[in-house]
Amino acid sequence: MPKQVVPEEARRRRRPTRQGSVLSETLIVHTALRVLREHGGTGLTARRLGTALGADPSTLYRYFAGMDDLTRAIGEELMGRALDNWTATGHWQADLRALGLAIHSSYLAHPQAAVLTASRVTGRPREIAVDEAILGILRGAGFPDATAVRVYHAFIDSSLAFAALDAGSLALTDEARERDEEMWSSTYARLPADTHPHIATTARLLAGRMTHSAYPVVLDTLLNDAAAQLTTAEPRPVPRNEHHAQEALPDAAGPPSVSRRAPGPARPR
Repeated sequence: MPKQVVPEEARRRRRPTRQGSVLSETLIVHTALRVLREHGGTGLTARRLGTALGADPSTLYRYFAGMDDLTRAIGEELMGRALDNWTATGHWQADLRALGLAIHSSYLAHPQAAVLTASRVTGRPREIAVDEAILGILRGAGFPDATAVRVYHAFIDSSLAFAALDAGSLALTDEARERDEEMWSSTYARLPADTHPHIATTARLLAGRMTHSAYPVVLDTLLNDAAAQLTTAEPRPVPRNEHHAQEALPDAAGPPSVSRRAPGPARPR
């Protein structure tokens, strides 16, 4: 006889851990974020996570297929938190800017986790919800499908690339990060004009700019370019069922409150 399939819920641990908590995927992911913050990406192991949860490490495999599966769940959590801090307003350019900043900010709030997950495609529900929202905004604004996909690709990749870049700086020790930041005033600002005329001329401006993320500038440039493309594009007919989807987007995308958080702490180049 074939082995009976045990329903997923039946495989979950019901007894509290040594710390008095009942395990769940959410609790494991939140604890993993704490372990990453304290020990970095290489410090996230099943044994260390089990200790932090007060459970046997093997218990984790009731919830995740392995550590890689857990990594994807962590990435989904960061993406989902961005979605929770955003809501659509009906103005496509403002909505995408706010969502991009929310994604960037969500990842920078957990720099070690961002470095670990920014390059991953999780295929999990909350990540899919973000992708659906972005494409829905672009198609609803009238972008032809090919252009919508191209702008979506540039938007999400630049958001995650800058999240990984800026998070990499935040994941450094304070001493290493300060040493990098000081390089603009201790080294670049002192280069002689006869050998480096362009750097010497702009040294003060560089020192004021290069310790901050370039993501807001890149995001605005991307969205302005997309807006220029939209003015010359053939309007895309919107089927009736997509009108309904667009009307439902604000409620599906997140809670009523809108976050316009700053793009994150300063970083060296």
